[in-house]
Amino acid sequence: MGEFVRVEVEDGIGTIRLDRPKMNALNAQVQRELIEAARQVTADETVAAVVLYGGERVFAAGADIKEMAELSYAGMSGGPSQLLQEFTKELAAIPKPVIAAITGYALGGGLEVALTADFRVAGEGARLGQPEIQLGIIPGAGGTQRLARLVGPARAKDLVFSGRHVKADEALSIGLVDRIVPDADVYTAARAWAATFVGGPALALRAAKQAIDAGLEVDLRTGLEIERVQFSALWATDDQRDGMKSFIEEGPGKAKFNGR
Repeated sequence: MGEFVRVEVEDGIGTIRLDRPKMNALNAQVQRELIEAARQVTADETVAAVVLYGGERVFAAGADIKEMAELSYAGMSGGPSQLLQEFTKELAAIPKPVIAAITGYALGGGLEVALTADFRVAGEGARLGQPEIQLGIIPGAGGTQRLARLVGPARAKDLVFSGRHVKADEALSIGLVDRIVPDADVYTAARAWAATFVGGPALALRAAKQAIDAGLEVDLRTGLEIERVQFSALWATDDQRDGMKSFIEEGPGKAKFNGR
């Protein structure tokens, strides 16, 4: 457990909780602690799904500008820019369903954290955006890449070029978030969604996530081969045998899986 990031595990759900008052600014320490948190939930076999959560007031308002403002080009390119990429890569690589529970602001690096998740639940009062252009820079923790893949290049350019904040309803309409709930219900809704994966076929879920994510980076022919390899590999699992046996004997939706 870090100073600003902690992992809480309950009922098969791991919550990665940001807690750096007042706005969960993502300084280097927080970024390193997020790497450790991502590795912890990845290694914990009792965790079936993960919720990224910043608390009741704010998800994360972005990187720590005071920490970065005086860096030179050499200072930024030598380490901080690599850490920005590394911590979001680690979050995106969690081989389990991940849901971002967004309250308040998810701006800059905060939105980039949310973009690493598979799904995003936002409160009605949430505000999302990539305002880095207003500082004379661009997103550096995956925003130009993951945002474009999620909402398309034109919408991504609109958000990145303007730096404007998007309200929850617009975020839903462009596919930036997947569900909107009352602000007070964000974490509960994210946990309820995560709970649907508890007791599921963990190896098949991991294979599906890896096939989809890796397939987005390559041409269709290569993506189909990635799918074929992941599909075939599941025939080495107990879950495949148990799932098909249950289907034949009891019908669909009654299988019990052990993640092996």
